[in-house]
Amino acid sequence: MSELALEELSAIAAIYCGKDECEVLGVSETEGISFKIQTHVKGPLGRDVSLKLLFHLPISYPSSLPNISVNSEHLTRTQCMAVRERLLEEAKKHFSQPMVHELILWIQQNLGDVVKQAGTSACSEKSTLSAGTAEDDGIWTVLLHLDHMRARRKYVKTVEKWCTDLKLTGRLMFMGKIILILLQGDRRNIKVSGI
Repeated sequence: MSELALEELSAIAAIYCGKDECEVLGVSETEGISFKIQTHVKGPLGRDVSLKLLFHLPISYPSSLPNISVNSEHLTRTQCMAVRERLLEEAKKHFSQPMVHELILWIQQNLGDVVKQAGTSACSEKSTLSAGTAEDDGIWTVLLHLDHMRARRKYVKTVEKWCTDLKLTGRLMFMGKIILILLQGDRRNIKVSGI
């Protein structure tokens, strides 16, 4: 693990020292460094957007790009994916130098533009998707069985957000110790693997 990565983590932890702003998830000689940053950013229309950024700095960082995950209760899945892609593009500009703080500052300044562009590209994607074949269209139903649930309220909120983002109808059912999720919607919005 590079000394630069540890120094950068120390600096970021000092900058984002408020409650729940920076959480170190793991520091390992073999896996690298993982940490989460929670920040509030002005989004489209000037509204305050809570943004959670998960960074994984590999052992070879900064000679290799960080892995980045983006999550927000205020953004759709498509918008979060667009933010992630733009952050990775920006990271390439800072290759071989500590970049995490630069990326955080960049997204704080540019989130509104990224979200607006994601909205227009999502509209153009919808028009191309609607031109699919008759085989792709149709309603699919999937029943998922969950082993356990740690934070029930948070989990329910997440499932509701996914259903809204993917335009699915869903039910979360608790039957004693059995937890089931029933999802129904367009085939292209339901991905099933490992059957």
